Amino acid sequence: MILTWLLLILLIGGVLAWLFAAWSRWIATLAVLLDLVLALQLWLAHPLISVANSPAGWIAEEQYRWIPLLGASLHLAVDGFSLVMVILTLFVGLLCVWISWHDPSTREKTGFFHFHLLWLIAGIAGVFMAMDLLLFYFFWELMLIPMFFLISIWGGETRRKASLKFFLFTQFSGLFMLIAILALYIFHGQQTGQYSFDYPVLLGTSLSRPVAGWLLAGFLLAFLVKLPALPFHSWLPDAYTQSPTGGVALLAGLMSKTAAYGMLRFALPLFPEAARMFAPVMIVLAVAGILYGAKLAYAQTDLKRLIAFSSFSHMGFILLGIFSMQELAYQGVILEMVAHAISISGLFFVAGMLRVRLGHTRLDEMGGFWEYMPRMGGAAMVFVMASLGLPGLGNFIAEFLILAGAYQVHVVWAVLASLGLIASMIYSLVILQKVFHGKSKQSLGKADMKPLEALVMACLILAIVWIGIFPQRIVRSVQPVVQQLKQVAQVSPSDAGQIGLGHDKISLK
Repeated sequence: MILTWLLLILLIGGVLAWLFAAWSRWIATLAVLLDLVLALQLWLAHPLISVANSPAGWIAEEQYRWIPLLGASLHLAVDGFSLVMVILTLFVGLLCVWISWHDPSTREKTGFFHFHLLWLIAGIAGVFMAMDLLLFYFFWELMLIPMFFLISIWGGETRRKASLKFFLFTQFSGLFMLIAILALYIFHGQQTGQYSFDYPVLLGTSLSRPVAGWLLAGFLLAFLVKLPALPFHSWLPDAYTQSPTGGVALLAGLMSKTAAYGMLRFALPLFPEAARMFAPVMIVLAVAGILYGAKLAYAQTDLKRLIAFSSFSHMGFILLGIFSMQELAYQGVILEMVAHAISISGLFFVAGMLRVRLGHTRLDEMGGFWEYMPRMGGAAMVFVMASLGLPGLGNFIAEFLILAGAYQVHVVWAVLASLGLIASMIYSLVILQKVFHGKSKQSLGKADMKPLEALVMACLILAIVWIGIFPQRIVRSVQPVVQQLKQVAQVSPSDAGQIGLGHDKISLK
């Protein structure tokens, strides 16, 4: 029942926060903290699954009847990979609750704000635990509704436009994934007589190459928009810029990772041969996104937009690692999912704290803030160094593994992608130079971090340093999944052709 309780505590906590608005911050803190303790206890108490036993069972698994007539069930399960992502979700979610404590924009309808925040965290956690494809789609869509309201009610000046654009992009692309899920459900039922949305059952479906290609395209469209990847990123700058601080950290740090998780957990294992055929196109999009995102980041005059495009650039590394289909790259992808969530949350928290003090995030009106905010400047320097890939911090080892894996199969594209690291140094250092150094343009008095803000930044700094120095704990936890993905990548020795050619059957087991 522990997985069910992880969701129920957040959902019930959200309702209680709405009903008892005066206590909503404490209720939200208690709900997420209790979940985090339960998830950490499950992770630390469970012995690391050896590769020899992988991918045998789950660390925890629960399944209940839901819609038996359709073959849908409430199937929740976690292995090392999904449990790490659930812990990451709860960790960042708790810090989002705390960082919103001093956010003036959340003082109106405080209970309603924390209701949406907790339900958003529950939706993200549900995506990482769902093993029924219909349930996975349910949580995928559940994330959109609270995020839409977080932007449209507590966002910036153009919040309504940003929230509508975000909702339309993600909702429309999600419908293609639903069509692909229903088609896979029907094909499997016609072949076996057993109609089921259960992921382990659907893994045995036999599909022709054209059909597998089209179904994978449906999944990928939803994932590429949410990641986001070039050219599906146009919703990103408005949504990231207009979101409240707690909301944008969940959006950039965690919701984008649900797309990468969906590719690794569902898309590649369900359609391995089709994934090999899509790989060259995905790699080109990944490298183009890395370089184009870096160029856009450098050109920005608003701090939040700069950070938004830097996040878009780094998402390209994740896409590159996924479709390099190499063991090192898979390890790097999962580490990057964790490290990027922490570092990008830290940068957006800094931007949010500056917005509270200045009323804006325009770079041309900043400068010399180190004199007034040395502790905030020191924290910002850590996350800037993490973003540019400084050794000893989590992003370095993650991006190194991704590039090392990609280099084994795509030398030219790996070299081009590495140019993105050079570009990240430039736009990352722009943040420090334009915000905290140079000539002071205004006097801020005592504007440094408050105790709760300092606690939030300390937690993030400890986490990013721990991942950079001791990545092996996470690598060992996810190794069974990496080994499974490695087998998926080698499902067929034949070279990938173009989608739509040939009618041979692919056995997905």
